[in-house]
Amino acid sequence: MGSLRFRRGKAYPLGASRQEGINFAVFSDEATRVVLEVRKEGWVERFELTPHLHQTGHVWHGEIFGIEPPFAYVYFVENPALPHSFELPLVDPYAKALTGLEQWGYPHPEVAAWYQEVEFDWGEDHPPAHTSSKSIIYELHLRGFTKDVGAGVDSPGTCEGLVEKIPYLKELGVTAVEIMPIHEFDETDNPFKNPQTGEDLLNYWGYASINFFAPKAAYAHDPWESRGVNSFKTLVKKLHEADLEVILDVVFNHTAEGGEGGRIFNFKALSKEVYYLFDEDGDYANYSGCGNTLNCNHPVVRKMVLDALVYWVVEMRVDGFRFDLASILSRDEEGRVLPNPPLLEAIAKHPVLSGSKIIAEAWDAQGLYQVGAFPAAHRRWAEWNGRFRDQARLFARGDSQLTSEVATRLAGSEDLYKHSQRNPFHSINFITSHDGFTLMDLVSYETKHNKANGEANQDGTNENYSANYGVEGPTADLAVLQLRKRQIRNFAALLILSQGTPMILAGDEFGNSQQGNNNTWCQDNRLGWINWSQKETHTEILTFWQKLITFRKSQRAFAKKEFYQGVPDPVSGLPDLSWHGEKAGQPLFDQPSRHIAFLIDGMRAGEVIGSCIFVVFNFEEEERWFELPKVKSEHPWVLVLETFDPGLFLAGQKVELDARQARLGVPAFSMKLLTRDY
Repeated sequence: MGSLRFRRGKAYPLGASRQEGINFAVFSDEATRVVLEVRKEGWVERFELTPHLHQTGHVWHGEIFGIEPPFAYVYFVENPALPHSFELPLVDPYAKALTGLEQWGYPHPEVAAWYQEVEFDWGEDHPPAHTSSKSIIYELHLRGFTKDVGAGVDSPGTCEGLVEKIPYLKELGVTAVEIMPIHEFDETDNPFKNPQTGEDLLNYWGYASINFFAPKAAYAHDPWESRGVNSFKTLVKKLHEADLEVILDVVFNHTAEGGEGGRIFNFKALSKEVYYLFDEDGDYANYSGCGNTLNCNHPVVRKMVLDALVYWVVEMRVDGFRFDLASILSRDEEGRVLPNPPLLEAIAKHPVLSGSKIIAEAWDAQGLYQVGAFPAAHRRWAEWNGRFRDQARLFARGDSQLTSEVATRLAGSEDLYKHSQRNPFHSINFITSHDGFTLMDLVSYETKHNKANGEANQDGTNENYSANYGVEGPTADLAVLQLRKRQIRNFAALLILSQGTPMILAGDEFGNSQQGNNNTWCQDNRLGWINWSQKETHTEILTFWQKLITFRKSQRAFAKKEFYQGVPDPVSGLPDLSWHGEKAGQPLFDQPSRHIAFLIDGMRAGEVIGSCIFVVFNFEEEERWFELPKVKSEHPWVLVLETFDPGLFLAGQKVELDARQARLGVPAFSMKLLTRDY
């Protein structure tokens, strides 16, 4: 290494950046001494940041001349509140790449920031910018989606492997992929072992960010080439070319440092009082359930979060974010819930983020539940609708007296979102997600089976609202298997035929199972990976999902931007949406019924805008007969879809009903969909 010069540098921007030389800036209001260590090809040199020259306010900075990237660097900080802190190499919170974590599953004794200047050709890339009312989201784990040999890709478990699966995503018909955390994390940081095999378990899901700018290098086919940055950019570019949006699952509620005694990467040594919340006893507050809680509404932390989001939009070109345990982002420095949290408002109104989709998981691990009440600044925030999930599960398994609320969920959850001037598409409807049972397990298990996680089956939710239909887990009973598959089709119909934005869990469309484990956060194996062999075993389930999605896309009625008004059309005489029971116009709301029907009129303001759509769900234990609504049309009713015997639907055929037919029979635990043209 040639002669290097070290100068004062600048306090802005934070992180390492190209100025005249390479400038370094890091925030710490607790440090009394800061040393920058730079490493390149076996060469190491330290630079002392002196307070009188290299400190502006609480930002420590310096500029190195004569060094060319790439290189690694760390900070050493003397913090009087943290004994032995100066012995710890610290990762720059603003580093755009990290090194030391490139090999998945191997111990990572030390992690360092990695500074690089690499070119990437975006070509004519542009965001798909799908309107939210037409979005269909597909949630997946980047590694688990293609890791299994059945995925049939050349680069399993990587960004490149996901690129190979883009044609499949297009065939399915989704418009966006929501990717579980890709911020750099240490997957080996897991104390549990599988009690059945004795093997060490990993933090497979990665909800433990070390910093919020660096992608996980191990998710690249070549993890050393740009430490995964260009690999991820290529993934985004290829998804955009296929007209698919990219939504990142981001974890700003806690970090990988855990609570007292947890591993120190950066924040604890730099300024734990700024970065974290503490309870009245001085312990790390644990609203996240992961040992610590990020102090999101402190100005320093708020700026870091915003800077990270802008970076991922501008430099990595992602299209949106799903915020894990987002209710934590509404807490102040005392942990109290704010009515107008500064961070949430700043995200919603940030000019660079104005075109990004922002989705909240509107609860936290300490009981704060804000579904429908999440601070909806500027009508921007969408929410994972946990009430849709729960009510759909209960209704489909046959619980009674739910028809009134289920109707509200099917219509877009007006009760939750209209008061804040939001729209149906702000409701992210889902039956399953990475948290909990897969759809196949939802109809195959009544209790969780998480012993392989090493926590004595204590982890994971107990409130699954599931049913096994007579046998727990796998069975050869044909009747049970047929009912389970029918229920999967029913769930698919409930989801796809509802107002709002549907989200599908990867693998549900062909019956992927996790053997009853409803919390596979630590299962980096065939239990947690997508089992692609099921795609061939359950081709009829996959085809059902594909055709159902195609039907949704073909109907303007399922892309509404506003809630239904219930006002009769002057020509058809029908309201835009009406509810029915066994007798037309007489739904059995708030009664011990387990069936419901609705009619979407195909005419508005005297203009034909589509077909009339009549949908019936019957979760009674016997067949029920439903009066067909009166429609002023010379055309017949056409049976488009049924879940009891979906053969005609899967074959693309439709059945015209006799003009004299006044009632529709719907078998137990099934649904039917009819259309009628004007």
